[in-house]
Amino acid sequence: MSGLRTERDSLGELAVPAGAYWGVHTARARENFRVSGVPVSEHPHLVRALALVKHAAALANEEIGVLDPAKAAAIAAACRAVAEGRHHDQFCVDVVQGGAGTSTNMNANEVIANLALEHLGHPKGRYEFLHPLDDVNRCQSTNDVYPTALRLAVSAALIELRDELTLLSAEFTTKGVEFAGIAKTGRTQLQDAVPMTLGQEFGAFGVTLAEDVRRLGETLPLLGETSLGATAVGTGIAAAPGYAAAAVRHLRELTGLDVTPAADLVEATSDTGVFLLVSGVLKRTAVKLSKVCSDLRLLASGPHAGFGEINLPARQAGSSVMPGKVNPVIPEMVNQIAFATAGADVAITMAADNGQLQLNAFEPLIGHLLLQHIGWLTRGCAALRTLCVAGITPGRPREAAVGAVTALAPRIGHEAASAVAREALATGEPVLDVVVRRGLLDRESARGLMASGG
Repeated sequence: MSGLRTERDSLGELAVPAGAYWGVHTARARENFRVSGVPVSEHPHLVRALALVKHAAALANEEIGVLDPAKAAAIAAACRAVAEGRHHDQFCVDVVQGGAGTSTNMNANEVIANLALEHLGHPKGRYEFLHPLDDVNRCQSTNDVYPTALRLAVSAALIELRDELTLLSAEFTTKGVEFAGIAKTGRTQLQDAVPMTLGQEFGAFGVTLAEDVRRLGETLPLLGETSLGATAVGTGIAAAPGYAAAAVRHLRELTGLDVTPAADLVEATSDTGVFLLVSGVLKRTAVKLSKVCSDLRLLASGPHAGFGEINLPARQAGSSVMPGKVNPVIPEMVNQIAFATAGADVAITMAADNGQLQLNAFEPLIGHLLLQHIGWLTRGCAALRTLCVAGITPGRPREAAVGAVTALAPRIGHEAASAVAREALATGEPVLDVVVRRGLLDRESARGLMASGG
């Protein structure tokens, strides 16, 4: 058939596009898994990580004498091309798949094999010269390749999120300095409480996000453990002597990361605890981001009939029917990212819980959700910083509210302070005037206490 080539697997023959670098195993996965419509190529960190693992495996197999040097060089060249960002469109299986990631591993094996065949001067599909499984997948199984690649991919994505969250935290801190002299009322239970400054409020936003920068950093070293050499269940079956140590060493050199062998390969093959930990940290970060965004929306509410204490940059028209209305669209977007991340944590928890016996079959879902939401959070932080926080300005000035009387209570007593607050609320008279008229303090002393917070 014109434009097609025929490939074979254990189930029989199947025609695949002649120009495709993927083969029969990928073709069957494309037929079987039409779920999300999201191909593995949508996670470039994972594709690059798969190439790095295959590269390390080829170097290790050559080193221990189980792979011909010419084949190893061709596989290495193919892996470098993929790691550099080429041919990612060929990683086309759906991210939601059965088989614990087998289809993704097969997809990688076939793409790398056909790229290597071209490097050696052979047509695609001529696997008698270099085979996807016998050569590219030598001494490996999906069960150690996929988790290792996923750990590398999540590490790379987390570094990007950490860096972006660091910039966002710094932007809030900068705004805290800018707003240091702007008085406002602090609130508890949405009720006026005590005086504070807008600078203190924004500085606190910076601090709370900086805490999560540290939590992300603490998680990264835990992702360096690899189960390479474990093959199917952790017993090392089908891995040649010396392969595991060589593969880990080469992977460490290729990635520049502190990749270490798992202490117990059987445990490492079945355990997804590190992904649960990452998901939990992501949820924590997302919830705290969401809380900050909800505060920004509330502080900017109105602006005339609400709090109106800050002005968010106008990004777009806010209504098809109300002229002049502008919505807080960037914080709203980040809120939704946070909601989705919290929901993904539930799905990841269920997937981890239901991975029976020696392997978790649901790592494809775990991997997809982690990489998707790390990416969403990273881009959300960037948008929040550049499109919102950087352009925030103070809203309309407000006189110190009744809550300022709290600063006077240690001097005039709680009962007297309560009476002042009630009278000021009832009459609208400024707290300072009520205190002076009642003879509780002179104007200068009262003003000084209220300005200093007591």
